[in-house]
Amino acid sequence: MKKLAIVAGTLLVLFFVITQPGTSAALVQNILGMLRDAAESLITFVSNVFQA
Repeated sequence: MKKLAIVAGTLLVLFFVITQPGTSAALVQNILGMLRDAAESLITFVSNVFQA
């Protein structure tokens, strides 16, 4: 059942990428931007903790 869910999810992602590549690229850029912002926030937090 788990393999079927993985295959179905992969096919859904491929379908979305093939039919709407611009939207898919924007979505990936947004996700990467959020991850970058989260990493920068974590770095700022840790550096502030050790400066005090």
